[in-house]
Amino acid sequence: MKQYKHLLKPYIIWAAVLIVIPLILIALYAFTEEGNEVLTLSFTFDNFRKFAEATYVNVILKSFRLGLVTTVICLAAGYPLAFIISRSPERVQGLLILLVTIPEWINMLLRTYAWMNLLSDNGIINQLLGLLGIDPVTMMYTDFSVILGLVCNFMPFMVIPIYTSLSKMDHSLIEAAYDLGANRFQTFWKVIWKLSMPGVVNGIMMVFLLSISTFVIPKLLGGGQYMLIGNLIESQFISVGDWNFGAAISLILAVIILIFMHFMKKMDSQDD
Repeated sequence: MKQYKHLLKPYIIWAAVLIVIPLILIALYAFTEEGNEVLTLSFTFDNFRKFAEATYVNVILKSFRLGLVTTVICLAAGYPLAFIISRSPERVQGLLILLVTIPEWINMLLRTYAWMNLLSDNGIINQLLGLLGIDPVTMMYTDFSVILGLVCNFMPFMVIPIYTSLSKMDHSLIEAAYDLGANRFQTFWKVIWKLSMPGVVNGIMMVFLLSISTFVIPKLLGGGQYMLIGNLIESQFISVGDWNFGAAISLILAVIILIFMHFMKKMDSQDD
């Protein structure tokens, strides 16, 4: 094993340059006052106190609400899809998984612009409604358009982990449950659902964390004034230029994500 340790050095250097050093810089910016040089190390908690204002609290609450709704929809729609794929013939499963992942081959920005073309007041959907004699429906710049964009973009991140857990399942356990008198619902709840929990937990974590931290989808489908926590961080770094406050928000989001991951992993271990 020792003779392979030298192979880790490039990875350690790469991780230090792209992960550790940026995190240190973000932490330094977060704990320094606006306008001060980072190297002066004049620490302050003002950037974190600023986030406690009602406006910013509402931003994070709205982000979590939409992230939760997106995650629930992805789980409700993704689990049956993953289950159907796992029960399909092996020669078909690869094709079905390919169809699920193909949208991810296209840039997220292009996929979001496509939804804008579909959902706009003069878009394809409203044109079809007009042909049916139905008045146009306002869909853009609403929670509906943002959630729809989030669900369609992040659904594969729910389906793939669940499919992986289901495909590795020992089917003899399902047969044993039937032999012991369990009906279909009992077999699903006591056996299939329990064994698929690692994939469910991983899918929930990925979809939820991606939903609350993204900024492209809310910005385009929600309009310029549709502010979620990802948009807030982007605006502080790009538009406002307040890197100190933006770094503080990033740290707060990172802590929230770590806490969420801890509880989800704890739930997974309890189910085991």
